[in-house]
Amino acid sequence: MSDNMERDELVAVARRALENSYSPYSSFRVGAALRFADGSIVTGTNIENASYGLALCAETVAVAKAMDDGHRGGLEEVAVIGETAAPVTPCGRCRQVLNELAELGDTDPVVWCAGEEEVVETKLSELLPRAFGPGSLTA
Repeated sequence: MSDNMERDELVAVARRALENSYSPYSSFRVGAALRFADGSIVTGTNIENASYGLALCAETVAVAKAMDDGHRGGLEEVAVIGETAAPVTPCGRCRQVLNELAELGDTDPVVWCAGEEEVVETKLSELLPRAFGPGSLTA
């Protein structure tokens, strides 16, 4: 499978995840999809709460589901999409959450930031340079 086909597939899966968004307060739906080394894909969508600070981002939901499924590392690609023309990037919290999972497998996943009109490729290390993670806690 070509890189563009893999990218397009993962973005499409993230777009489908977006359909399950619970975002009655912001009306800003976001979907995420994580692809692992074994080929498995785990999705997430944003879930808002009337107590705004308790909202969960799509990427955080996907990471929690992946960890619950037993994934500890192996994260190779991430796609995140919102209903905007411009590409959506993970927020700071999500960058940190993604980094934790990536660092467990010593990977630097590609992050596909997508909007309705464009997909931008970046690496997690570019989105979160000099990241704090599990390795930061060892002496």
